[in-house]
Amino acid sequence: MNQATPLDPFPWRRSALVTVDVQRDTLDGAPLQVPGTSAVVPAVAGLCEAFRAARRPIVHVVRIYRQDGSNAEPVRRALVAGPTPVLRPGTPGRLLADGLAPPGAGELDDDLLLAGGIQRLGEWDVALYKPRWGAFYRTPLESHLEGLGVGALVVTGCNFPNCPRTTIYEASERDLRVCVVDDAVSGLYDQGRDELRAIGVELRPATEVAAQLRP
Repeated sequence: MNQATPLDPFPWRRSALVTVDVQRDTLDGAPLQVPGTSAVVPAVAGLCEAFRAARRPIVHVVRIYRQDGSNAEPVRRALVAGPTPVLRPGTPGRLLADGLAPPGAGELDDDLLLAGGIQRLGEWDVALYKPRWGAFYRTPLESHLEGLGVGALVVTGCNFPNCPRTTIYEASERDLRVCVVDDAVSGLYDQGRDELRAIGVELRPATEVAAQLRP
């Protein structure tokens, strides 16, 4: 049996928080609802506050679907191009869930984000758009983190089986340490937890992560 190599303590002071697809249209009862996402929003919002207090970076990764569905995955194109707007530019549904953006942040800049730019929302918060499941695929996330000297990601977000899980594996492939906040990711289940631990991912509750960030 292969034995995993023990890892060094998690580098909290070199970490960044990532929120994945925590947008109004993914909340319970919304057009692209993921059951349980509304329930994790308070924990995600609390972590945003903790990271700002610790002066650590936050990246809000979002989806924005053009009305014709041309930038959606094939499996979602019919839904996106349908009569109900889904994460569509200019609509309230594509905005971050309440409590995530810093005070005074403006609306998402759809044109900038769809062009692959990074939008600054506050001193510590930025937003970027991802065209597929993973936050690293065809995005500036990797170069952004490298420029900040980030060595670890704290992952929160919407629907573990799809976008958070893909993002976690992409981060692991880049030798970033990863912590998944157990009560701040919707759709997480026991087998998924075991699979994450097997690749060296730490799982912590939001209160413990916030405590680790305090001086």
